[in-house]
Amino acid sequence: MTDHSAPEVTTVYVVDDDAGMLESTQWLLESVGLNVEAYSDGRKFLDAVGNGKAGCVVLDVRMPGLGGLNVQEELQKRGLELPIIFVSGHADVPIVVRAFKSGAFDFIEKPFNEQLLLDSVQQALQEHQQSGTQLQGDEATEALLTTLTRRERDVFLPLAQGYTSREIAEQLDVSVKTIDLYRARVMKRLGADRLPDVTGTAIAAGLLDPLDLRGEKS
Repeated sequence: MTDHSAPEVTTVYVVDDDAGMLESTQWLLESVGLNVEAYSDGRKFLDAVGNGKAGCVVLDVRMPGLGGLNVQEELQKRGLELPIIFVSGHADVPIVVRAFKSGAFDFIEKPFNEQLLLDSVQQALQEHQQSGTQLQGDEATEALLTTLTRRERDVFLPLAQGYTSREIAEQLDVSVKTIDLYRARVMKRLGADRLPDVTGTAIAAGLLDPLDLRGEKS
């Protein structure tokens, strides 16, 4: 008896109305051996994507017609659990919060660092393939921390110690807005609703002495 099932192809779907950005992102991802499908608007992507697909989506937030958040909503209605990495040149905090609350995997500002995008895509693909695996206790904490990118780790520890976004921005020589975005991403990855949860994770992982805190920060 012949088995007609073929191995599932992992695909990175790139959806962006900016032709130059779409082409350069596709080239970048294909340059590291990933299978890429590119779409210039959200409706074309939704028309093309089928059920049971493996992979992730790199999705522009602001597009004519169907915007990125609407595409995310439509995917959820169809029960398609593809990790979504949002990209935007106009990333304000309410949009970031809404995207993460709706289950976004990541949110990256344009123009983005190429390695940052590649790291995020690889992590999204790995997490999608390994979904369902649950760990207990310290193992779970360590597993959560391994999902952080290098830059997210740079923000995580000062955040856990009680430093403000402005102080962390000065330490890392970036804008406060950038730190706010990374802060939202760190909390999303760790499943933390409040800053004390971030502190607790750092202490549980043995990365922070409970005495090495700066007091309550509002």
